[in-house]
Amino acid sequence: MRQRRVLLDGLRFGEGPRWHDGALWFSDMHDHRVVRMTPAGQASTVVEVTDDTPSGLGWLPDGRLLIVAMESARLLRLEPNGSLVEHANLSHLARGSLNDMIVNADGTAYVGDMGSRIQDPNSPTLPGQTLRVAPDGSVSQAADDLASPNGHALTPDGRTLIIAQSGGGELTAFDIADDGTLSGRRAYATLTGLGNYPGIADGFCLDDGGAWYADPINQRLVRVAAGGQITETIDYTDEMGLPIACVLGGPDRTTLYVCAAAGWKHDDVMASRSGRIDAYEVDIPGVGRP
Repeated sequence: MRQRRVLLDGLRFGEGPRWHDGALWFSDMHDHRVVRMTPAGQASTVVEVTDDTPSGLGWLPDGRLLIVAMESARLLRLEPNGSLVEHANLSHLARGSLNDMIVNADGTAYVGDMGSRIQDPNSPTLPGQTLRVAPDGSVSQAADDLASPNGHALTPDGRTLIIAQSGGGELTAFDIADDGTLSGRRAYATLTGLGNYPGIADGFCLDDGGAWYADPINQRLVRVAAGGQITETIDYTDEMGLPIACVLGGPDRTTLYVCAAAGWKHDDVMASRSGRIDAYEVDIPGVGRP
């Protein structure tokens, strides 16, 4: 059995974990901030996003941080002087809340649009999509007809994008052309769940031959091989809460960092600071991005 370490608690709701420059970075969404945490669990606020809810994170080739602003459908950029500026406005194409994001080595960002306002139970549900933001900030649609596209990941060569369809029970792969467009849609892995619940992938990351994903509905972390075979699970109890997203980091990329919380709805999250960062040591190192 993998031993869990609780590295940090007292968060509202951690999301979008990324290992970057020797530290774990994530959005504490409902605290409206981006956090950097050392491997020892020392955390500091990188920037506050006071007018929106931050989610997906990524970096441009020059090291500037990109942040998804979920409800205004913008991509923000943190400048060296500490100011936040608009890198791209996606609102003319967005159908719902934006969520996770991955940024390729050339600065092209792929941003998931959930197709509905995830905190509004009365919001209409439209097909989700992934939007492409070119390095110059221009926006276009990269993929359509996705069921709640959530986590995004890139293979080490930067030529394959994999998207977690939270509402579709699948990790879905696309080929990336030189101009950043996508083609060759196919299943990387079909996900299985427990009982009456399908497999739900929220945030995920790649290793050599498979992927670890957080399944909050089934309360478990799952390692699935390419093709769909489950090779390992780490179960969460009600007391442990829900695993929301995970990333492989650390010096050897064999530490599985997990964002966990008691719930995901806004009112529940604001009622108590149940969010935390867990860590497990695993055997196969992470690859690609994040």
